[in-house]
Amino acid sequence: MALVPGLLLILAALHQESTATFPENSTGVHFIVAFPENIAYYHPDAPENKVQITALHYSTSVTVMAHIFHTETKQLQAGDTWVYDLDARMELKKSQISNNTLQITSTKPVAVRAINQKKDSMQTALVVSADNLGTEYHIPPVPRIKGTTEPASSVSTDVTERGPFKLIIINSDKANTVTLEGAESSEVSLAPYQLAQFWVKESEAMRSVKAANPVAVLFGHPCAVVVNCTCGMLFTPLPPANEEKLKFYVPPILAKDVESETFLLLSDQASLVPFNPDSSMVKASGTVLLYRPGMLLSLIPEEDFASCYILNHIPNIENYAVLVVHKDQTDGVHLGSNPLSSPKWQEMKGTDYVSTNIVLTAGKNIIWHTSSKMAVYFMGKKGLAVFGNPAPSISKTPDFRGCVLSPEVLEIGEVASGWPESVKYCREKNLQLISLNEDVLQKQVSARLSQTTDDKLKQVWIGLRRSSLTGEWYWVSKDPVTDTNWGQGEPGTVQDGQCAMMSLDTKKDFGWSDEDCCKTAIPVCYSGPVLLPVE
Repeated sequence: MALVPGLLLILAALHQESTATFPENSTGVHFIVAFPENIAYYHPDAPENKVQITALHYSTSVTVMAHIFHTETKQLQAGDTWVYDLDARMELKKSQISNNTLQITSTKPVAVRAINQKKDSMQTALVVSADNLGTEYHIPPVPRIKGTTEPASSVSTDVTERGPFKLIIINSDKANTVTLEGAESSEVSLAPYQLAQFWVKESEAMRSVKAANPVAVLFGHPCAVVVNCTCGMLFTPLPPANEEKLKFYVPPILAKDVESETFLLLSDQASLVPFNPDSSMVKASGTVLLYRPGMLLSLIPEEDFASCYILNHIPNIENYAVLVVHKDQTDGVHLGSNPLSSPKWQEMKGTDYVSTNIVLTAGKNIIWHTSSKMAVYFMGKKGLAVFGNPAPSISKTPDFRGCVLSPEVLEIGEVASGWPESVKYCREKNLQLISLNEDVLQKQVSARLSQTTDDKLKQVWIGLRRSSLTGEWYWVSKDPVTDTNWGQGEPGTVQDGQCAMMSLDTKKDFGWSDEDCCKTAIPVCYSGPVLLPVE
């Protein structure tokens, strides 16, 4: 069987270590989560920490193990979200080494988000699958925060809100040795599922974290000053190191009302770049974080834009999404089953992209694109606190039908045969002789077939045939015959042909012709995508 290049998407094995800034998508079957200490309000209120676990497939079994405190299993269906409330004892304290990690395992891929909350102090974080963690991370520069990191002379490990920033290194399922490299290197050994906390001191000039086995790394502060002498938690997961220079786009809405206090933290240059509304793109080969008072956000590089994201609403706060889309592709964006309703697109100066923000409704929100890729961020506001995270990406394969869990399969057969034999050939492959019942499907398939380099292949069988009883055309898929693409002068009479071929000549617009069913030709076999329910 000859495959058309690029048509059959082969997903990487789940246990393959990722070296990209972001993996193919944000889902997986094994996650390790930790909840940093939140010192907001300067007194020990109980935290209200939780995780949102969203199933993508039916009959998904999910188990949550909270160290020694609690283990629970639930059965979820596609689109279901389990909000798991953590025991307050799972919040980290000041110990450098801790076993307080939350393990989440599932029988099928899920998306996970962590929510740290203490009254109005909130942070959300996209949790990356343990199978997509890295062994090297670049440490970004520490943001300048008056009352916390500035003036530098006032930074002290003895006063929480004026303490240094922290790194929290979370080990996966193997014994590990982790090295922090900087002016002076330090090393720590971690047992499976242990974590270690380190101060990020200016004098030590920390630049990278390197581990023998994959780890997760959190970067932030337990109570950074936000405004008016109030402080709140400030943490974000760092993406694994990436040496390739990438493009990062900065939606202006992320800096709304605090433009002069918003910075980009570039790990490759160890520099802070002030937000510039006239330049919405930055190139960097390492981590790029956006800092605004109360929020640290990992920006999504262009190469990791996706076609579908899932965002879960958080009760009792303002919930919205920020989208970054190519300026010529805005019409393809959908929220649930409907196109966006009158979005106000804002120019991202110096780029070909635009951005907008949309209000999220209660429950799950599926944002997807029919034909292109985009970046989507979750944003929330509670009181004065503004926080957010990259939205969990589900797929990088756009499709006009919805959010793709498994992409369509399109195969060109190796052996030329008659139409009946072609039907059988495809069925033996657990596929179907292709039915092109919609105009948009015809265009999508034609565009992908045009990628073939076999110039000798001129015509292929498709799954359209004339009924011997009525003379009417029908698809083998039993879809109605509505949108057709007959070539000039086609189809002929009943005597001319009973089965349909498609031309692969782009000059003929992939037109169809009726042919003798015994004529030999190569078949095009097909199966449609598996889609995530959007409602």
